[in-house]
Amino acid sequence: MSSTATTRGTGKSPTAGRWWIVVAALLLQFAIGAVYAWSVFGKALADPNAMALTTTEASLTFTVTIGMIFIGSYIGGKVQDRTGPRPVALTGGIIYGLGCIIASFAVSHDSSQLWLLVLGYGVISGFGLGYAYIVPIAMLQKWFPDKRGLITGLAVAGFGFGAVVTAPVAQWLIAMTPTEPNRAFLPLGIGYLVLAVVGASFFRNPPEGYAVPGWKPAASGRTQDAYKQFTEKEALRTPQWYLLTAILTLNVTVGIALIAQAAASAKDIAGYTVAGAATVVGVLALFNGGGRIFWAWVSGFTGRMWAFALMLGLQGVCLLVIPYASNAALFFILAAVIYLCYGGGFGTMPATAGDFFGVKHAGAIYGLMIIGWSLGGIIGPPIIAALIGDGEVKNYTLGYTVIGIIALVSLVFPLITKMPKPKASANPTTNVGPATAAGAVAGE
Repeated sequence: MSSTATTRGTGKSPTAGRWWIVVAALLLQFAIGAVYAWSVFGKALADPNAMALTTTEASLTFTVTIGMIFIGSYIGGKVQDRTGPRPVALTGGIIYGLGCIIASFAVSHDSSQLWLLVLGYGVISGFGLGYAYIVPIAMLQKWFPDKRGLITGLAVAGFGFGAVVTAPVAQWLIAMTPTEPNRAFLPLGIGYLVLAVVGASFFRNPPEGYAVPGWKPAASGRTQDAYKQFTEKEALRTPQWYLLTAILTLNVTVGIALIAQAAASAKDIAGYTVAGAATVVGVLALFNGGGRIFWAWVSGFTGRMWAFALMLGLQGVCLLVIPYASNAALFFILAAVIYLCYGGGFGTMPATAGDFFGVKHAGAIYGLMIIGWSLGGIIGPPIIAALIGDGEVKNYTLGYTVIGIIALVSLVFPLITKMPKPKASANPTTNVGPATAAGAVAGE
């Protein structure tokens, strides 16, 4: 007897308790999402009375962290498809916390221990972050085939909101030992470890034969389900995988260009004070997190590709206008839209990959697609920095105009990307309809 039938026999819905797994996923994502609060540490580490790092040295650790996310997510995605979500999430959360703890020992008053900071927070924590990040995304799609867009938005929203909580706490801890800001990593690392372990302990895949009562895979409409469960190798043989990865890369590139220059732009363009600009950046982080839920939800009504077209188009228009936004309120609105769309890419793409390729191997398929995040994070900030320049008079008009045009040109990718279709076959029984939720988890 299938587990679904057994559950029905007890009078209990097979979906009972699945929202508690969402809560557990958010605990893990809050912990690892603290990485977006790095700017608090970057500024403190550059203090001449602390490690006296240069701007390049201070940003090196964060760059390494973002680069390691892809490696961790790819390996973690492949492993969790075989072993299930709990051991992978636990391992990733522990590695992330331990990396932060190791970074707390880099307390020299010069750059001689930069290597320890890069090793602990950059390499080790970055790998653990990626290893754990992919797990709730893949797991929750299997529990919520009926709400794939919304649920993937929630799965990554915790990550976007992590910095909102962590930044003020980190600032408070740094203020206790301002000449040794790295000491703040010790209590933070322990806190991350506890949150990640508690959350990941509740992770599990649905039972074999799981199905949502009354829900059927969509074969038509704005959002559809994959006609089969693709393996990683099969997905990589389709042009759609590369098109989706390009869309994610471009959405990250244009959005992170503003994020990298947000504080300076708010001050120079709109006339915010230094403190006001810092506050604006903190508030904008809420739109980064909220966009992951909002756009994932919207994509269920508009269709995934139209949602991405709207995200890129809105960012393009806002980037073209923002150099002229000398009014503080207008600047904030334009920046908020860009942050909303930047976060929206992370909330919508996992659901899109699930639509296109099925969810059985979502960990490996989307885990590899995360390379778009790393590429965008490496490409965007240097381009905008080079265009704006380092002189006293910065060329924001040139910088944001070029990035805005890139966003608008990128519209071609979602407009040409279509769902994979079964190849024509002489045997009419070869091509089956959309994969069911039960098939998506069978054998796991």
